Amino acid sequence: MNAREIRQMFPILDQEVNGKLLVYLDSSATSQKPVPVIEALDKYYREYNSNVHRGVHTLGTRATDGYEGAREKVRKFINAKSTEEVIFTRGTTTALNTVAASYGRDNLKEGDEIVISYMEHHSNIIPWQQVAKQTGATLKYLPLQEDGTISLDDVRETVTSNTKIVSIMQVSNVLGVINPIKDIAKIAHENGAIMVVDGAQSAPHLKVDVQDLDCDFLAFSGHKMCGPTGIGVLYGKKKHLEKMEPIEFGGEMIDFVGLYESTWKELPWKFEGGTPIIAGAIGLGAAIDFLEQIGLNEIEAYEHKLAAYALEKMSAIDGMTIYGPKEASKRAGVITFNINDVHPHDVATVLDAEGIAVRAGHHCAQPLMKWLKVSATARASFYLYNTEEDIDKLVSGLVKTKEYFSDVF
Repeated sequence: MNAREIRQMFPILDQEVNGKLLVYLDSSATSQKPVPVIEALDKYYREYNSNVHRGVHTLGTRATDGYEGAREKVRKFINAKSTEEVIFTRGTTTALNTVAASYGRDNLKEGDEIVISYMEHHSNIIPWQQVAKQTGATLKYLPLQEDGTISLDDVRETVTSNTKIVSIMQVSNVLGVINPIKDIAKIAHENGAIMVVDGAQSAPHLKVDVQDLDCDFLAFSGHKMCGPTGIGVLYGKKKHLEKMEPIEFGGEMIDFVGLYESTWKELPWKFEGGTPIIAGAIGLGAAIDFLEQIGLNEIEAYEHKLAAYALEKMSAIDGMTIYGPKEASKRAGVITFNINDVHPHDVATVLDAEGIAVRAGHHCAQPLMKWLKVSATARASFYLYNTEEDIDKLVSGLVKTKEYFSDVF
């Protein structure tokens, strides 16, 4: 299945925006949804909408089978050992907050260290800031190389015997950098620390194997990988999850409730209080089926090809600054850039008039913006439904943007 055939499976892309056929280059923010995912959601609501686990009637059984069947699909997708290690959440943010608030709160003390990097998304910074304040632990930042990559020598120097948690994104949502998580995890473990991985930008685009990475926790979101919004996953090694306390309490996660004491269900349900995200999980399962039909290795290779093409074409524009590695092999399908003397929001506005959707702003990465010495950037992010023709239209739109503001000023 080639990119043009894949594109036809995404109904939203077959429309005009501002009189031009839509070119969607904002998949790092959220991906579009293919027909199989839309149909799976529609079928659930039309045919077997019901709550899960509690009922014995037919609709409840079908809903439970769909929900737990999606958990097994996630397990295989990331190669977890057991479905007990797969927790459904609202998304990456909730998953990372759960690790920080539960594991971090109970395992950190004054003098301990949490190591993250300057490139992290706010969702992988703020929870650690909060738990550091609560426990007296120290937050440390890994330095970045000139091209935005992480040096393993710097990891070895920064991670010490006092480090208890290392939390790094596998793929940067700004720089497109693919970080050496397996090597970082090895260094973390050698120093007695656990490895937490923000997989929001990696799970949709490359094969993630938690056993090969040997990470202790992995968080990712369904909406960035062709699934619905409002559903995500926290993977955790069973040995950690069994010792952790839930941070949300109520129905579904309980075993016994007395007047003054309660006990929790076994994994994974003790972390899924309340009515779970049933439709979202079923939709995520359909998205996984779709992605695996195409192949994650094939998706990664195709995005490297798109990135190489875009880097070549965009680098030829005068006044263009591209952030992150210059080699497409070191990055995912994300290119963040600025045009001299043109604000990123103006770039995005002109491109939108051409039917081209890109992102502009700080991308929930203000510390990285400060490191880059800019207040904001524009970002084009590619996925399996994009083509070289989309990139040609982007380049044409950028040239038009540059000419327009040259005339204005």
